[in-house]
Amino acid sequence: MQLPFHVDLKNKTAVVTGGSGVLGSVFSEALAAAGAKVVVLARNKEKVDDVTGRIIQQGGECLGYSVDVLDKKALEEVHQEVKERFGPCQILINGAGGNHPKATTTSERFSLEDLQDENNQTFFDLEPEAVEKLFQLNYLGTLIPTQVFSRDMVKEEESSIINISSMNAVRPLTKIPAYSGAKSAISNFTQWLAVHFSNTGVRVNAMAPGFFQTEQNRDLLFDENGEFSARANKILSQTPMERFGKPEELIGTLLWLVDHHFSGFVNGIVVPVDGGFSAYSGV
Repeated sequence: MQLPFHVDLKNKTAVVTGGSGVLGSVFSEALAAAGAKVVVLARNKEKVDDVTGRIIQQGGECLGYSVDVLDKKALEEVHQEVKERFGPCQILINGAGGNHPKATTTSERFSLEDLQDENNQTFFDLEPEAVEKLFQLNYLGTLIPTQVFSRDMVKEEESSIINISSMNAVRPLTKIPAYSGAKSAISNFTQWLAVHFSNTGVRVNAMAPGFFQTEQNRDLLFDENGEFSARANKILSQTPMERFGKPEELIGTLLWLVDHHFSGFVNGIVVPVDGGFSAYSGV
């Protein structure tokens, strides 16, 4: 992988949750290319093995584990093995997360006619259990891995935690109230933890990606013919750069935030990487 600038992460151990996804795999490969010993965590073993295999093939050091970020006991077992094989963690990327279809409305705006269509999922139809699972995955799925792996980090110098927030945290998108709320909680947690850990060697920041094409939003952005959906075109109309981001365009921000020499006094911020979406008023 070609890095945008040189960062020396040799002898650093980096843990990436959600490390087999479209964005997470790019994070994992970039950290490995910078010299870090990378630990890829995700639920799908096949995808984990695929990312791990690519990194090793490219000459990097990598371990992969199929694990649920909500299973604290399993994470603690992984943590112990990582310490034995790679040493203590100095970099944690909390990339696990996702939406839930039962926590999403069909329409952007409610009308009384929506109640007449049994196929229309309104605000009143959102399933509390789905909302709860979504918050668990996104919020607890960040908090629990941080509890487990930051036990090493508070004892290490120049450690860095990067959480993955979203533009949904800045301005809630239509249809996805639970996901927007959960990502807003991630931004808030980032600021809280940055203060809480401020007397240790740990800095805590977040990235808030705009719109990138991933497996999770494929059905949202494309129709059955592979063309941009109406929602995708609406997103692009509100993005001044008039395109979706490329996963590789997050690497520069990632490396800047993890490297103490570049961002040693940067703490408690949420960096938008969004093609100008958060700056545009729509007129």
